[in-house]
Amino acid sequence: MCDGMRRWFALLSSATLLAACPKPAGPTAGAGRGAEVRVEPAADEALSRAVTTVDTRGPKEGLEALFAVRKAYPDTTAGQEALYRAGALAFEAGDFVTARKALIELVFENPVHPRAQQAKLKAGLAAIELKAWRDASQTLTPLLGSLSPEDRRLAEDALAKAAAATQQYGEALKLAVKAVDGAQGPDAQKAALARLEDVVETKTSFLDLTETWHDLPSTHPAWPLLTFKMARVYYHLRDWTNLEQVLSALLQSAPDSPYAGDARALQARVSRRAATKPNVVGAVLPLSSKKYKAVADTVLKSLQLGFKGSDVELVVKDSGDDPAQAARLVEQLVFDDGAIAIIGPVLTDDARRAALAAEELQVPLVTLSRAEGLTDIGPHVFRTMVTNVQQAEALAEHSMVTLGYKTFAVLFPNTTFGTEFTNAFWDAVEARGGTIRGAETYSHDATTFTDEARKVVGRYYLEDRADYLERVREIRDSDADAYRKRKALEKAKAGLDPVIDFEALLLPDSWQKVSLVAPALAVEEMVTNACDKRDLERIQKTTGKERLKTVTLLGPSTWASPRGPSGEPQLIERGGKYVLCSVFVDGFYENSDRPGTKAFVSTFREAFQGQTITLLDAVAYDTAQLVRRALEAQPRSRAAFRDALQGVKGYEGATGTLSFSDKREVKRQLFILNVTPKGVREVPVSRKPEG
Repeated sequence: MCDGMRRWFALLSSATLLAACPKPAGPTAGAGRGAEVRVEPAADEALSRAVTTVDTRGPKEGLEALFAVRKAYPDTTAGQEALYRAGALAFEAGDFVTARKALIELVFENPVHPRAQQAKLKAGLAAIELKAWRDASQTLTPLLGSLSPEDRRLAEDALAKAAAATQQYGEALKLAVKAVDGAQGPDAQKAALARLEDVVETKTSFLDLTETWHDLPSTHPAWPLLTFKMARVYYHLRDWTNLEQVLSALLQSAPDSPYAGDARALQARVSRRAATKPNVVGAVLPLSSKKYKAVADTVLKSLQLGFKGSDVELVVKDSGDDPAQAARLVEQLVFDDGAIAIIGPVLTDDARRAALAAEELQVPLVTLSRAEGLTDIGPHVFRTMVTNVQQAEALAEHSMVTLGYKTFAVLFPNTTFGTEFTNAFWDAVEARGGTIRGAETYSHDATTFTDEARKVVGRYYLEDRADYLERVREIRDSDADAYRKRKALEKAKAGLDPVIDFEALLLPDSWQKVSLVAPALAVEEMVTNACDKRDLERIQKTTGKERLKTVTLLGPSTWASPRGPSGEPQLIERGGKYVLCSVFVDGFYENSDRPGTKAFVSTFREAFQGQTITLLDAVAYDTAQLVRRALEAQPRSRAAFRDALQGVKGYEGATGTLSFSDKREVKRQLFILNVTPKGVREVPVSRKPEG
């Protein structure tokens, strides 16, 4: 062995850059450059000095020295060795761009170089670090069969990472399983299984997992891991049949595996799915929510009032501000508490997730959310809250059947509620043969409504009015001077009569906004407060117009307002005479003469003296009462409770006479309310049969 070679070995041993010394070889032809590679003593001495520089002065100066040798002696064995050493040194130093460039150049120049395999390995690993995933795969895959066990592990880990990064999840999983196959010894196998678990948890699709699992024999060391993962997937999918089969197979074939304990616990948990405590009712409410705590407190106190005097154990779970928590809490109430039914949630996102979980677990859920379509999720989802569609239907029915209106307009805010209610009302009107003559919108934070009022009565888009355009032409064609023409145009604009070709105007917004909109409409000569003949005559005399078109303002339950200092609803205090004669719909009216409403109001006032009664209070109380009546049938299972709840008919509740429709929506006759000079009054309606 030459002295230069001995020094190379000594250096590489201390720097851990190379694993073996190249064989002294005769001249070889460079594959890429096509030049003869020769041994040259001067080049060997230069390489020896460069190696010493690496050892004594560090990577930066060492790289410069090695590249200098490569440049000075490109067609020598020392020049190629310097190129390899430079690539390996750059790799260890974290300079992956330099490393990859040097090592690829070496392999291209001499593919049979003694260190070509190590060069390819390091070039592939450098490509991984640079996120050149496809290049890394192309470089490393052909090496797998010829690498040492340790190097093969590095390559397989890198390939799995590349496969995951390029979303080749199936390939990543197969590589990880293959690594378990090739692991030598307990420690290596443990490490390979840990890497497989990471791939399974973060980089595997259900289809790839299923395919790999089905192809794996139960004797394979990775089988218990993949089998337990399959069990968890089936649990998440609520596929109880396959879940039980997979858990049984795991415990039978691998009873001593690291996953057996968790499998037994999961098996025991699943077995509790059907275990029911007939007197336990769950509730999911945002009790710790920063924004909705008051809502949760309102629902809870009224639920407790509704269950007072019964043997119902109400188990309440706090969903906070995390919608994802709702589904987990439903699961807890089923598996851990044995609830026969669950009440809630109230919020839209929470309710959808909870409803999906309840349907999967086949536990009856009675939600208080307004979100449309909830009961379509499945036969275990009930709803007691008044929905936008129900309100819109009731308002359209009263307007068209009782009041005889056929034509309508809408002025609505660009909010979710405003849009949804408008659409529902529009559908209800057209279904009954009516017409929406116009619709205008406004910003949710608007505080003035001058432009919106002008749009509603046709005084904003003047270019669309033929009478105005005709008058403009007459003025322009006249012999008047410019000043008189300008004044005539101003008078023409101011003198335009409002165009009111509708009988009622829907305002689906809060009572605060309505009290601002109504006066703005009056400024544009829309008469909304002439439901009394004497009032109409007085307005005709004041305006000098014998033929006045009156309009009735319509609204949803958001028009309900608390009492102000005068004792009247604040809607009337703020809106004044301009909101008189209006009609709105609500799910609860505190002063109603309905027997169930009067009984609830009395009970509530006795329990919570001085507190305002809201729609949410009434609906929550009715919900508890409906659940109590279903429990009176003494159902022993969730299925029996569901049938009993569906069968409740004619309950005289706070919000009316209640029963459930075929779609498990509560049916009730909503309260039609009229704004009069004497306050808000309930409009008597004919009683419709429930059930």
